[in-house]
Amino acid sequence: MSEDISVRRLDLGYFIRPASETGGVGPRVEPVLAYLVRHGNGVILFDTGIGAADAGTEAHYRPRRRSLRDALADAGVRTSDIALVVNCHLHFDHCGGNPLMSGTPILVQGTELATARRGGYTVDALVDFPGATYEELAGETEVWPGVWIIPTPGHTDGHQSLVLRRPDGGVILAGQAHDFASHFASDHLARQAALHGAADPLPSYRPWLERLADFDPRRVLFAHDCSIWEPAHIDF
Repeated sequence: MSEDISVRRLDLGYFIRPASETGGVGPRVEPVLAYLVRHGNGVILFDTGIGAADAGTEAHYRPRRRSLRDALADAGVRTSDIALVVNCHLHFDHCGGNPLMSGTPILVQGTELATARRGGYTVDALVDFPGATYEELAGETEVWPGVWIIPTPGHTDGHQSLVLRRPDGGVILAGQAHDFASHFASDHLARQAALHGAADPLPSYRPWLERLADFDPRRVLFAHDCSIWEPAHIDF
C-alpha cells in the first residue's frame, strides 16, 4: 500500500457513437478520458487518446480530439516525464497518443498486442511506430508497489485495468471494462446478491470482479464515462 499515489483525469476529447452501436436509442456523445498516475517511482499514463484513422472511421465516429501534449501540459507534465504507458486496450481511441511516447515502455497484454498486429483491429500505425517499446504481460502483475495491472477481458480479449492501492482503499482505472459506471454498479450488485445467497435467477457478472474486490475499491473510473463509481456506504 502506498500513500504517495495520486490520480488526475485528462480530457482528450470525445466521439459520437452512432445509433447502430447504442441499441437504437440514438447517437451518443462519449468522452475520451485518460489518467495520469503520480507515484513515488514516477509517472504512469493510462491511455493516450484518439488517434487519426481512415476516412470511413472518421466519418463514422466524428471524433473531436484534444492534444495529449496540451492535456499533459495543463497537469504540469511533459511526455518525457512519463515513465510508463499502460493501455487498457489498443483500439484507436485509447492508444492514439502512443507514437508520442517513443522509447517509453508500453505495458499491454500479449494477447491484445497479438490481436492488434493481425490487422483489421485498430490503426496499425498506432501500434508499431518508430521507437515503440512494448512490455508484453501474460496476466496480472504488480508494476510498482501498490500499482497492479489486472486482466479484465470482455470488451476485448486482452483488456486490462490499472488498480492502485491507497490507504483509503483501492482506485480502479477500469478503461472500457465497463462502458459506464452504472454498468459496473449493476455487476457489483449482482455479485453482492450472489454472495448474500439470493435465489436464482440472478444476472451474471464479470468473473474478474472477484479479483477487483480483493483491492477494496473505493473509486472506479472509466474511459468513456465521467461518472465515478463509489460504494453505497460512503461519507460526503
